[in-house]
Amino acid sequence: MSVTVRVPAKVNVQLAVGAARPDGFHDLANVFLAVGLYDEVTVTPADELRVTCAGPDAAQVPLDRTNLAARAALALAGRRGIEPAVHLHIAKDIPVAGGMAGGSADGAGALLACDTLWGTDASSAELLDICAELGSDVPFGLVGGAALGTGRGEKLTVLEVGGAFHWVFAMADRGLSTPAVFQEFDRLAEGRAIPEPVACPDLLDALAKGDPDLLAASISNDLQPAALSLFPELAQTLAAGRGAGALTALVSGSGPTTAFLVRDPESAERVVQALRASGTCRTVRTASGPAPGATVL
Repeated sequence: MSVTVRVPAKVNVQLAVGAARPDGFHDLANVFLAVGLYDEVTVTPADELRVTCAGPDAAQVPLDRTNLAARAALALAGRRGIEPAVHLHIAKDIPVAGGMAGGSADGAGALLACDTLWGTDASSAELLDICAELGSDVPFGLVGGAALGTGRGEKLTVLEVGGAFHWVFAMADRGLSTPAVFQEFDRLAEGRAIPEPVACPDLLDALAKGDPDLLAASISNDLQPAALSLFPELAQTLAAGRGAGALTALVSGSGPTTAFLVRDPESAERVVQALRASGTCRTVRTASGPAPGATVL
């Protein structure tokens, strides 16, 4: 018997970042939107814990116990006092190290898959608690849709979304380290007061109304200057998408994937063609959101 769970990527339509905390993390107001790029995690009984991965960028995915999918299996097994003897196979379609929470999605997917396979019947609250232990973005992989993440991003409030939003994503030819981007944020912010991060009311209103123009006017990412400082070439990708008619363009999360909000699938195709012709990115994908969270197939 095996269990397969499909889990989505995310784009941050707002990422407000507070000052560094004593524990090294930052308080966030992080508005997540799940989009229809998915990884699938299949869990099968095995003699011992093992991780395999296939798909684009699979060679960059760690296959040891540092992998979030493996850590999820270990965490649930540890709570239940059972042996984590499973083979975790990740069918990877979310960009790796791209600021779209692919690794976090795999953690959420593996957790739900193991809970289903083992019949541990963990409550939603317990699953979310384990996710929060694994990483700041992992709980959202379980929830999907749209949500406001506070604390370091792990405390979620589900948000209403009144329609579909269409996106184009451009993948860069190298990755960016999330810790490095936060360190650069701290360096750039040195000597100035950083306000408490809060969700933008206009942005929440735009999501609730399903209004792409209002959303485009209120999108923000406080990590974007740091990502551009470490990876200046991303500015050319952003300019290429804007020039092709995207409503807005931003670095997704800590990057280096760049995200372009468009009005409809026809607009998406124009932006895709322009980005491909620009030579500023490795691959280009389209997706719409909101997408459902981790789902047993």
